[in-house]
Amino acid sequence: MAAASISRSSSAAPDAALEDYSIYSNLSDDQLLQLAIERSLTETHCSTTDTTTQPSQSHSRQNSLAQSTNQHGCSSHNPPDAQITAHYSSPNPPAVKPPDLEEEPLFKAIREGDAVRVKELAMRPGTNLMMPSKPGWLAVHQAAWFGQDTCLRMLLSAQPGMINKRAVCGETPLLVATSRDHLGCVQVLLENGAAPDIANYDKETPLYKASEKSNAAIVAGLLNHGAEVNTRCILGWTALQQAVLQNNVEICEMLLKAGANHNLRNMYGISPLFTAAQYGKLATLRFLLKHGADINTQADDGATALYEAAKNGHEEIVELLLSQNADANKPGRTGLLPLHIAAQRSSDIIVSMLIPATSKTRIRRTGISPLHLAAERNCDDILEMLIEAGFDVNAQLSEERSRLYADRRSSILYFSVINNNVDAVRLLLAAGADPNLDVFKPLMVAARHGCIQTITLLVEHGANINAAIPTHPTTFPAVYMFSMKYLPMFKYLLDHGGDARSCFDCVYGSQPHPPIKTTRSDRSGLRDTDQMVLETGLRRGIQFCEMISVSCISRWAGPIIDVLLDYVGHVTLCSRLIEHLDSYSEWSSIKEKAAPPRPLMQLCRLQILQLVGRRQLKRLPLPGGLIRFLQHLEMSLDEC
Repeated sequence: MAAASISRSSSAAPDAALEDYSIYSNLSDDQLLQLAIERSLTETHCSTTDTTTQPSQSHSRQNSLAQSTNQHGCSSHNPPDAQITAHYSSPNPPAVKPPDLEEEPLFKAIREGDAVRVKELAMRPGTNLMMPSKPGWLAVHQAAWFGQDTCLRMLLSAQPGMINKRAVCGETPLLVATSRDHLGCVQVLLENGAAPDIANYDKETPLYKASEKSNAAIVAGLLNHGAEVNTRCILGWTALQQAVLQNNVEICEMLLKAGANHNLRNMYGISPLFTAAQYGKLATLRFLLKHGADINTQADDGATALYEAAKNGHEEIVELLLSQNADANKPGRTGLLPLHIAAQRSSDIIVSMLIPATSKTRIRRTGISPLHLAAERNCDDILEMLIEAGFDVNAQLSEERSRLYADRRSSILYFSVINNNVDAVRLLLAAGADPNLDVFKPLMVAARHGCIQTITLLVEHGANINAAIPTHPTTFPAVYMFSMKYLPMFKYLLDHGGDARSCFDCVYGSQPHPPIKTTRSDRSGLRDTDQMVLETGLRRGIQFCEMISVSCISRWAGPIIDVLLDYVGHVTLCSRLIEHLDSYSEWSSIKEKAAPPRPLMQLCRLQILQLVGRRQLKRLPLPGGLIRFLQHLEMSLDEC
């Protein structure tokens, strides 16, 4: 093997990724079974003592498999009783202390680096250097941990047979020295014949740990002594993937020259190139692409390197991948493309790069537009950018995706309306969004939220005020259910074409009405209505007189009926409405207002509106006061 170059430089710890893969979601049954068996064997090895043993400097041991994996998929066994915690996504946990061995003389001398004392104790008659301490920690482990290469040389001279002995979690002195970045100890061990490929019980070899620590000098030393480069840890990670994660091109180059395979995948189906893209490691990504790594590599869930870079907001990575013709039209397991996830994460620069590389045909096949995701997350800048790029503002969710929402929403406009995002609503409507595509109309959502600005925009752009809800049939416009308690809003809807006459149509008329069971809780009017529909079983739809009898609305029955009477001619109040008006003495005038004959001015106003239309009123050659009267604006008849 060619000698590898040696450098003592080391790179900083890698940044944590935004999202890790779930080991359970991507592994086959056989893989899960194999992993469980290996974990079980590991637990057996590490539970042989109640005392703390010396761990490798890696990830903290957790109770569950998912918790024991670190950000790049591998874990390291810590002592059973060590109370050490590290964040799930942290590449290297906090440093830990060596085991408390009650300061045996030999171990104390090693810790203090007293070579003379160590030699004296090691050569003393009766001393058995092969006898492990309580946690299986030998003197050579102690010397490797504290970087005492002189003491280590003496110990090996006295007892060479302990050079490859393993501690309770499988770590050899070489692995301990590597994990602690002690180059001198590593050299002593290798010179004395230490096996370079003995792994701990997580299958982490010294070469793997040296790459994780980004120590090029130790990597070179191990390679020069024949270390195997493609050995995988318990979750399938190789030394190359660790070097990529550390963004250390020097180590990557040494590993490739030594025969490392850059296409090996871990148990998540993740290749080294995917790792570089996922964590934003530009230098190693360039290196891997230069050496022929698959730019369109996909993880087990279908995500590509480009998708992962877009998800994590790595702009330079996305730019590099696209410049090398990465496919932007490969969907992941959820069917989303890189453009979808970039829009969802509000990455405007990445969105601008992905738009020309993304096929609108492929977008349509996914059943969801990036506009939906931008609207859902209130990413107005992204929304505007996508609209300017020609994406369809009337694209609808597929039936499958629509079913994921209880309200069966489908339009992009619906997402903005339900978020009370007036600016986005204005932007979409100006671009031609149709306000009548959803089963539950955006206008009804705006009325339920009491947002008059949104209501005004929707009505001005053709929202159907008289639309019904198929799942909650009514004999009057359904939007009234959400607006009757807000009389200015209610009046606005009537002014702009809301059907008022249907509110007075009743199948019972002056006859007694059957009793209606309504809830008496403080729930919303819609929920009261839902309960009423269920209990009355009226297939024809709920009548206005039944709706207004709901407890949370009946207290406003008089003013509501009063407003409605301004928009109808001759009508007859049913017995239920009369009951409401009779329940409060001050509402008696409203009942008189409904009595025939209706004023001639009112009948003329209705006739003119029917013939001319509300939108044409201002064009009539009539005095301003009369125009305002026709528009139902407050005024006295004398002004006419």
